[in-house]
Amino acid sequence: MPKYSSKINKIRTFALSLIFVGFLVMYGGIYFHHSPTLMMIFMILGILFIIASTIVYFWMGMLSTKTVPVICPGCGKPTKMLGRVDMCMYCSEPLTLDPTLVGKEFDEKYNSKRKK
Repeated sequence: MPKYSSKINKIRTFALSLIFVGFLVMYGGIYFHHSPTLMMIFMILGILFIIASTIVYFWMGMLSTKTVPVICPGCGKPTKMLGRVDMCMYCSEPLTLDPTLVGKEFDEKYNSKRKK
């Protein structure tokens, strides 16, 4: 069985990884201190990764305004739901507000706009 997590947490994890990749690329540039041009390229690439992370965090903030706040039936904590199906941010309980999906096996494909 695949491990699912909430979409909001996935996007936040991706943005955080962009920051770490940016720092690693910039630290990699230090090894090319003998070539200022190469070092400058690594530094600029690292900054671009960090700027991309900022854009993803901003996008996630805008997307969070469209989420539906729900109380998780599993743990009782308030969580945010994005799409037709999602997981609780705390206990990974499958959540849906679509009455046609109640009782069905959880599948992230239910959020796809394509009809199957």
